[in-house]
Amino acid sequence: MNIKVLGTGCKKCDKVYDLILEILQEETLVAQVDKVEDLKSIVAYGVMSTPTLVINGEVLFKGKVPSKKKLTEAIKKRV
Repeated sequence: MNIKVLGTGCKKCDKVYDLILEILQEETLVAQVDKVEDLKSIVAYGVMSTPTLVINGEVLFKGKVPSKKKLTEAIKKRV
C-alpha cells in the first residue's frame, strides 16, 4: 500500500501524517508513507486544498483532517 499526505508542512498536514503512522502501528499494517510538500507535486494530483490524503493513487479527504476512525476505515478498505 502506498499512502501520501499532500501538504506544505502546516499543522493540519502534520496531524494527518502522524495519525496515519499511528493507525498503521496499531493495526499492524505495512505501507509506504510519504509526505509530499512540493507545491508542483501537490498540484499534479489536481488538488488545491491541503491536507489531502492519497492512498494507492486515489485522492481522498481534501482540505480537512479526517477523524481517526474515518482514516482507519479508509486504510483498511484499501489493504
